[in-house]
Amino acid sequence: MLNVKLSALLFACLTSLSVSVFAVESAKTETSPAEISQAVAGAEVGKVNLNTADVATLESELVGIGKVKAQAIVDHRTANGPFASVDELLEVKGIGAATLEKNRDKLNIN
Repeated sequence: MLNVKLSALLFACLTSLSVSVFAVESAKTETSPAEISQAVAGAEVGKVNLNTADVATLESELVGIGKVKAQAIVDHRTANGPFASVDELLEVKGIGAATLEKNRDKLNIN
């Protein structure tokens, strides 16, 4: 019984140690200052910028947005200037409240 408890304790200690070593090794990867600046200055990671995204990005990243609606978004932006808010997406023909809500968390305007 003592051997089982000692084995379990040893296993837990070794597992923790290996996880710690892995974390230290992962932390050693360097990020260049340019990459940091780009990440900070740019849009949130994983979000689609309504003011810079092209048709292909809009089509592939957004739910319920095909090629025609993606082109309508780009056309609206070209004709009316940059979006001031994500809610202005409702001004694009073919984009309704349901489509906006499905994609709201994926969108930004920065």
